[in-house]
Amino acid sequence: MSIDGFVSDMDGTNRWMFGADQEAKAWGVDFVSNASLHIMGSRSFQGMAAWWPTSTDAFAPPMNQIPKAVFSRQKLAALMNLDTAAGLDEARVHAGTTQSAKLQPGGESWADAYVAGGDLAEEIAKLKAQDGKPIIAHGGVSFARSLVAQGLVDQFALVVAPVALGQGLPLFSELAAPMRLTLVSSKAFPGGAVAQIYRPA
Repeated sequence: MSIDGFVSDMDGTNRWMFGADQEAKAWGVDFVSNASLHIMGSRSFQGMAAWWPTSTDAFAPPMNQIPKAVFSRQKLAALMNLDTAAGLDEARVHAGTTQSAKLQPGGESWADAYVAGGDLAEEIAKLKAQDGKPIIAHGGVSFARSLVAQGLVDQFALVVAPVALGQGLPLFSELAAPMRLTLVSSKAFPGGAVAQIYRPA
């Protein structure tokens, strides 16, 4: 997020988020690698499923090889229709230009994603009841806001980028009351980003 609390600009994009700080990127790769499941909304899923299977970026192995769940009322076949230009554009920005012509290890896993089409809280409870490492939630903003608003997030990993947007889409805008958080850890990177881990107090 930006230092003024936005996770996307007003157009829903986040090109400003991804810098050249290799230490911050390595931290992010390690973080997403420590998951048993990646969960996301349908637009993020479509963009990522169009990009990661053939990407050679450092994030590609954990994104491809770790199972996915997409929260959507649509069937997986419809979601795998990868004509979502905006989502694909965002994935390209995120990954840079690292792309291959061939399927990378685990790339086929996107076609095996679990589609969570039921009540959000019930679906999350069902996923949390499974054994394994943490579940990591990716965007988009409305999906993330819904998780936050319903109190379904056990831990927040917020990488604060050294940029102020002035206006944009905040993560915590749908809270019914202030949420108190306990800082678990904080790590600053040479490029100015700071990774902060919080848990609800």
